[in-house]
Amino acid sequence: MRLGPEVCLVLPVLNEERQLSFSVRRTREVLDRMSHWQWDLVVVDNGSTDRTWDIARDLERRGWARVMRLEQRGRGRALRAAWLSSEADFLAYMDVDLSTDLRHLGDLLEPLALGLADVTVGSRLMRRAEVRRSWIRGVLSRNYNRLARRLTGSGIVDHQCGFKAMTRGAARALLPQVENNHWFFDTELLILAQRKGWRIREFPVVWTEDEDSRVRLMGTILEEFCGLWRLRTRRRFRSSTAPDPSGHDLGNGRRPP
Repeated sequence: MRLGPEVCLVLPVLNEERQLSFSVRRTREVLDRMSHWQWDLVVVDNGSTDRTWDIARDLERRGWARVMRLEQRGRGRALRAAWLSSEADFLAYMDVDLSTDLRHLGDLLEPLALGLADVTVGSRLMRRAEVRRSWIRGVLSRNYNRLARRLTGSGIVDHQCGFKAMTRGAARALLPQVENNHWFFDTELLILAQRKGWRIREFPVVWTEDEDSRVRLMGTILEEFCGLWRLRTRRRFRSSTAPDPSGHDLGNGRRPP
């Protein structure tokens, strides 16, 4: 007998030998307390060159997680591979550093289960979000998201937070249309979802920056600016910046900061 909806929760990892074991064990402890869901916790190693893959396989042998290995790098590529191979009801991911407080897993999944949203998004930039991060990354994040809204007409407050989920139907429809396989994947996925009329719900989170982040600022900035310009110049993204005609919940009705 089925106990509840199944969730495929993905942790994409690249050279995370110091963080991986703790994060998987901590996540599993929380998931085991949320027994009204069926969990498929998946670690996807995308091109690690340290001991990450060996640690991941050991965690799988111990029954803590399922693992996948990709030779090519890219967070978007890792998510695409895991999500498209899953038959779970809901597909989610979070960063392996657990920057987003795990208390928000319910906020992430319940709107999907209740049929209130097709895509859910954690936000570090909405009112009531509690964020601890360096000032430079905070400034860059706010300016990037303002630029994304201006160039594409997006109604999303925070495109980049590594805490997202969607229904299997939304994933099957959207993922083949997303071109980017790296950091811009998140932004492109959300903008495409909005343009195609999928219901998006964004909510504020408690978030703490990882001082050992794998993100390299200059390369990521360049990639994401190029991605925004690509979306801007594509015909399907040239529509007016008027509010989403479907009336979907974008940012819980709050204006972007």
